[in-house]
Amino acid sequence: MAVSNAPFSLRSLSLDHQGLSQMLIERENILIIQDLDGVCMGLVKDPLTRVIEARYLRAAKAFGDHFYVLTNGEHIGLRGVNGIVERTFADEQLVKEHGLYLQGLAAGGVQWQDSHGNVFHPGVSDAEMAFLEALPDKIITHLREWGQQPKYGLDPKQLEEYIQATVLDNKVSPTANLNVFHEVFSDRPEFYAELQQEMKMLSDRLLEEARQQGLADSFFVHYAPNLGRDEQGLEIMQPATGKDSGTTDFQFMLRGGIKEVGVIVILNHYYYLQTGKYPLGKDFNARQAPKKHQELLQLVEDNFDPAIMPTIVGIGDTVTSKAVKNGDRLEFKRGGSDRGFLELVQALGKKFATDNVVVYIDSSGGEVKNRQALKLDRTNPQQVRVIQGPGDVRDTQDPLTLNVVFPGGYEQYVDFFCHTVTARKSTRSTHPTHK
Repeated sequence: MAVSNAPFSLRSLSLDHQGLSQMLIERENILIIQDLDGVCMGLVKDPLTRVIEARYLRAAKAFGDHFYVLTNGEHIGLRGVNGIVERTFADEQLVKEHGLYLQGLAAGGVQWQDSHGNVFHPGVSDAEMAFLEALPDKIITHLREWGQQPKYGLDPKQLEEYIQATVLDNKVSPTANLNVFHEVFSDRPEFYAELQQEMKMLSDRLLEEARQQGLADSFFVHYAPNLGRDEQGLEIMQPATGKDSGTTDFQFMLRGGIKEVGVIVILNHYYYLQTGKYPLGKDFNARQAPKKHQELLQLVEDNFDPAIMPTIVGIGDTVTSKAVKNGDRLEFKRGGSDRGFLELVQALGKKFATDNVVVYIDSSGGEVKNRQALKLDRTNPQQVRVIQGPGDVRDTQDPLTLNVVFPGGYEQYVDFFCHTVTARKSTRSTHPTHK
């Protein structure tokens, strides 16, 4: 494998994991912001079957205040990440006492947790929480009525099992995950496509219910994967086509619960830990932030001391680019639930000259078969190259550059992560003044 001497921020689809590890070992002022599903654990159809390694959790703890998670999932609840962490150690009290929970933001940016499992929902009202609490039952009822139609041929008992696996009763981001139904209807894709459209209509109807209850500006629906955003800033659902499941997750989320805003919340907290002062104030939260990319950049430029700005490493696994025909020409719909925050990390690096790094984990090997695998050229075993990323190969103008990629998925990344932490700790214990 060829190694480049260029800064990581100038590389594309690099496999120089050793070099990235060395940078993270040597550089003191770093801030890692990492997605979860598909990145540090396998991408699975049923969230209840997720598993996370104890060594990874201990490594995340060892990174201290230089590491935070940023996920559209949740920390708490039956399908939350905290339950996975507790099952890993089989001792909830040990996890709390040793601070082994994953600190950072969930539900896109509105659910904050420290490493001891203390959870907060800053800026969220009681009325909003009550509305969200009622949504899982409404989705279950709708799916039951839909699935009982004779043409689908679903056994009543099996239908209930499918629904239980589909409806995720997350506290602040109730979700319908259609992966199970995509498998059930694998030989009848038209039925899955009908269900996808049904969920789109239900989501629109629930948003209208919120408006009627005086919560017009409280929620939005996150589609994963998606085709980016329209002119109104709303996410575009990716229709199913053949074996491609398109959008599988319909996630009802609070306004402000978008990952790029979460980056600013984490950065505000990081600066406090470095300086004792919050650039945006102690009570700043995702719901107060602007939503547009340029406005977020300006907010940081106006309030954050460049001398303190860390090298930010953004890590995700969901980035898409789909070609659609518009007359005689092709247009590219760029989406993916990690795209927004990775693009902001990239832009901050350019603005502050901090050599920020965008890292992509190939999660196509998981149970959810809607990811395009990285394509490798292995002609020369000593110089393996990535010759195609996760987007459309014709999309040569994509503004997001994936600097470093992990074709081996979460297993390869976890090995890298644990090695890096161990070496970083060793370096600092040997050279306590090391910067």
